[in-house]
Amino acid sequence: MNTGAHVSSATRHENIVEEADAATWVSDGMILAIGDPAPMAMIRQIIRRGVKELTVVGSGLALDLLIAAGCVRRTMAYYVGGGSGGAVAPSFRRAAEQGEIEVWECEEGILTTGLRAAAQGLPFLPWRGGVGTSLPEVNPDLKVIVDPIKGQTLIAVPAIEPDVAILHAAVSDAYGNVQHCGGPGWLDLFLQRAADRTIVQVEKIISNEEIRANPWATTIARADAVVRAPYGAHPFYSRGYYVQDRAFTRLYVEAASAAASSEDRSLLDHFLARYVYEPQTHGDYLEAVGVKQLIALYEY
Repeated sequence: MNTGAHVSSATRHENIVEEADAATWVSDGMILAIGDPAPMAMIRQIIRRGVKELTVVGSGLALDLLIAAGCVRRTMAYYVGGGSGGAVAPSFRRAAEQGEIEVWECEEGILTTGLRAAAQGLPFLPWRGGVGTSLPEVNPDLKVIVDPIKGQTLIAVPAIEPDVAILHAAVSDAYGNVQHCGGPGWLDLFLQRAADRTIVQVEKIISNEEIRANPWATTIARADAVVRAPYGAHPFYSRGYYVQDRAFTRLYVEAASAAASSEDRSLLDHFLARYVYEPQTHGDYLEAVGVKQLIALYEY
């Protein structure tokens, strides 16, 4: 008798989801984790839904765009870079300085430690980074503790438990077996393991046979949802497909910086209207950007 395990393809569940349907997984007050490169097609859909009061585990201009659109209550980020020459993202800086958002202060090790605690089902994990600094003072969630084994001073980092993680990758099959080109963004796997559910937008859907032909390239097995979104990371890069559109990110930074420095949101509101609110789908967004600009980013 054959006792080997066998899973019929008929029992497998396809996880391909339309972008608008996937965005409904994110609702007011949730903890949303954003991978790198940022899954911008999904972020724009979330903004269109008018979601509010999010806690966002993310960084850079993807987080800044969510703040500019009024979606964010709290940030959990070790760095929110401004891009295009800016040290700090403009909407983040303004909102933080004016007390419009809560900033959960941390460094990279603290963030990953909190995510690892969630992935392991633990209330906290210890971490050495930040000992002797003011981090526990500015972030009361971080507790200074004494290690019961060797008596060392450490910091207890509470579990960071995203409700939904949204990531961008190169390819997936219909069942959510995902492969990144050149490896995942360095936080992606931390986010996926810690989150209740994970949505991965990809450049292409490929066959399960192609995935199984190179199993070691699979970085995420059975993502909860897969969204097909060619150029879905634009204006950021997607390894093996296209480079960052620096002219486009500069356009956003200039508009957001004007709003942050002068309270005149006209340029920023125009940007949001043209590239976020008016395009109803990712395809509409790509048309707004323009095929010539997109083709110019082709990497290989």
